[in-house]
Amino acid sequence: MRTLCVVQHTEAEFLGLLEDHFESRAVRFHYARPFVPGGAVPRTAEGFDGLVLLGAAPYGVVSGMLLPSLAAELRLTRDFLARRLPVIGIGAGAVILSVAAGGGAEESELEVRMTEAHRIRADALGGMLPATYPLFLCARDRAVPPPDAAILAHDDAGRPALFALCGNCLGFSGHPGIKSGMVEDLVLAFDAMPDQSGAALEALRVRQGALAEALSAIMVGVINVTGLMHDDAQPA
Repeated sequence: MRTLCVVQHTEAEFLGLLEDHFESRAVRFHYARPFVPGGAVPRTAEGFDGLVLLGAAPYGVVSGMLLPSLAAELRLTRDFLARRLPVIGIGAGAVILSVAAGGGAEESELEVRMTEAHRIRADALGGMLPATYPLFLCARDRAVPPPDAAILAHDDAGRPALFALCGNCLGFSGHPGIKSGMVEDLVLAFDAMPDQSGAALEALRVRQGALAEALSAIMVGVINVTGLMHDDAQPA
């Protein structure tokens, strides 16, 4: 079985709907929770077959309340990249992946809203990425992917919604498997969440079924790109 290291930044943000998709493919996951007493980010990729960096709202990477574990996560991500192991970044995790891979980060206010992503390459995720799919944005700051990254989808503002790099790594601006309960918990836990979060949460509830349906196709592509079900998860 493959084992993923999943770095979690708040109690509310976890793999969500992704958990069932990984489990059904015999991919295990271990949560690293640096925000709890005694929790820490692993120092190396040793013992893992891939890395997932979750969202971190309302924390930022270059603005606002900075993510306390940022330096450790950059070090860990670079170790995964050096070993050519797959990395999936979501929200703030996509920003960390971008920076670790030689790209950058752009300051942005905390954004919480329901929108759509639009595929810009027909071969995105091996042709499995839907032409349009629900996109829930809940993040501060944005990824600036390195020049060699492939932009696979844009959001309604023309910003990268999904990018690929290093042959087996993916950055999602929004959580593709988010649950409405996760957003509700974020709103209750953090006073810093914007006023429009309630309206965004209601919009997510309306689109939850469509988001789950799109995820079924997206995860087929994610598994193929990352190689997590291959005999050798590292790219040729």
